Amino acid sequence: MNKRLITVVGPTASGKTDIAIAIAKRCGTEILSADSRQIYKGMAIGTAAPDAGQLAEVRHHFIAIKEPGDYYSAAQFESDAMTLLGDLFRSHDTVVMAGGSMMYVDAVCHGIDDIPTVDAETRAFILDKYAKEGLDRLAAELKLLDPEYYATADIKNPKRVMHALEICYMTGKTYTSFRTSTRKQRDFDIIKVGLRREREELYDRINRRVDAMAAAGLIDECKALLPHRHTNSLNTVGYKEIFKYLDGEWTLDFALDKIRQNTRIYSRKQMTWLKKDGDIRWFDPDKPAEIFEYLGLPARL
Repeated sequence: MNKRLITVVGPTASGKTDIAIAIAKRCGTEILSADSRQIYKGMAIGTAAPDAGQLAEVRHHFIAIKEPGDYYSAAQFESDAMTLLGDLFRSHDTVVMAGGSMMYVDAVCHGIDDIPTVDAETRAFILDKYAKEGLDRLAAELKLLDPEYYATADIKNPKRVMHALEICYMTGKTYTSFRTSTRKQRDFDIIKVGLRREREELYDRINRRVDAMAAAGLIDECKALLPHRHTNSLNTVGYKEIFKYLDGEWTLDFALDKIRQNTRIYSRKQMTWLKKDGDIRWFDPDKPAEIFEYLGLPARL
């Protein structure tokens, strides 16, 4: 029997963690977190990372292993995850991966282009340019150096713009020239389980999650992270808004409302991405028995 990676995807607050744990327990296996923010330490509340009880139920990987200021990319995640999968498949026929960072999921399932690793000097140079000149100037430079990528890129995303410029500066070639989008073959089967809820229900879950985060200590978590506020890891919904509250620009109620609103927007972007993937089999997360049946797993432990 081929080894298989069961990948649980869906928008934020859809219930991926609970379903992934239920699947992993039935398979007697472990979980890879495909979340580009849960990988950082000190950000458990704002990223809705699995809590201590959930972590005790099933072993999770890629949770709180990096410092907030550390650089980490989808390409690095692909390399690290593939190495780990090689180890896990020696003792498990099935491994579970769950998370809402679609580029991380695709990096493992499809592979990512072999783009050169940016050296520290170039990264520092581009960060300095960003700090002194701003995003608009960097975007204008990217348009000159790589007009093809500029035409399709999210030029309001500092990470995307800076990374493309880093490659241009370091290699003397366009970022586009490294983006071949060649799908890599994996030596294990990939089964994708998608979780989908009605929009009103999902939005209600998002709203209640934000309330729970505030009650759990989100404000204090953000205070502790203030020294890292300008790092990419904290250019994230849930933190950006609270920093404005801590700066005195917004009231707390307004900041929490903006988190709810921006999280809803993010959930729509996630679904737009996921709908393009024809390999996903969609389920109602409140009907886990149907998921277990599809995967050939027992309904009860």
